[in-house]
Amino acid sequence: MTGLRIVHAHGDRITVTEPATGVELFSYVYRPEAAWEAPKPYLHPIRTLAGDVVTDYRPNDHRWHKGLQFTASHLSGTNLWGGNTYVHGEGYLELPERVGSMAHVAFDEIDVHTDSGAERLVIAERLTWHPYSGELWADERRRIEVHDIDAESGSWALTWTSAVTNRRDEPLLFGSPTTHGRESAGYTGLFWRGPRAFRDGRIIGPDGEGPELMGSQGPWLAVSGEHDGTDGHATIVFAHAPENDHTGAQGTHPDHWFVRNEPFAGIAPSYAFYDELVLDPGDTLTRRYRIVVADGAWEREEIAKYLEARPW
Repeated sequence: MTGLRIVHAHGDRITVTEPATGVELFSYVYRPEAAWEAPKPYLHPIRTLAGDVVTDYRPNDHRWHKGLQFTASHLSGTNLWGGNTYVHGEGYLELPERVGSMAHVAFDEIDVHTDSGAERLVIAERLTWHPYSGELWADERRRIEVHDIDAESGSWALTWTSAVTNRRDEPLLFGSPTTHGRESAGYTGLFWRGPRAFRDGRIIGPDGEGPELMGSQGPWLAVSGEHDGTDGHATIVFAHAPENDHTGAQGTHPDHWFVRNEPFAGIAPSYAFYDELVLDPGDTLTRRYRIVVADGAWEREEIAKYLEARPW
């Protein structure tokens, strides 16, 4: 790739364009939004190299689903996910006093680096996490990298790293609806909401297929869908770095996949699917993921070969 174009509308968003095609690969939006939707930065729209959109924004079923975003559904009683809050025995309740927010603080870097002829775009950001009452609960250092733009395979990749440090005087408890009593709803962490094209799409893992991969473990997971109008397909691949499963100060909390293809398409490599993760004061939780955005309906062997050729 040569000369990715970066446009920064200060206080609003960063837009990245692939110059050979003129396609806007994504916008990173960091301006504050509606409080009930748990304001936080997000990527939308994300596009393939062919220009097809592979994220959804404020869909009518979940207004707080916005493209690709890093979040927390249950955090010490606070909902940073957005929308209603799951309460065991009562279901999802409208509890605005539990809805928190993530705030942009500053960008430490927005630049394109070249190493051995390969370019890598880096967006490095500092954020803060807050409950409804506004106190500082956590700092986050976020790094979004764009790399491996490949016209031949019709794909490009994004690596997302988040390091969250507890700034409270007591532990932060990371959970999910499943840790609070709802089966097969362990969503939290990095979350992708797919558009209509991915509804009923094909879910593929290294050793299986279909919605039964909900709650499973594995190094990667993919969903492919068919666009309206263009007779074309796209595939989204999520992979998580090996160190995500290592034992750290907060113990061993390997990621489990939250995945759906109906009534909507979504993927979240959840760090607290079945069990709460306890982050002590001053400790840092770090997660690193790779998302591959590809034109076409990729098969299992094609995905595995692609990832094997690009080790962490």
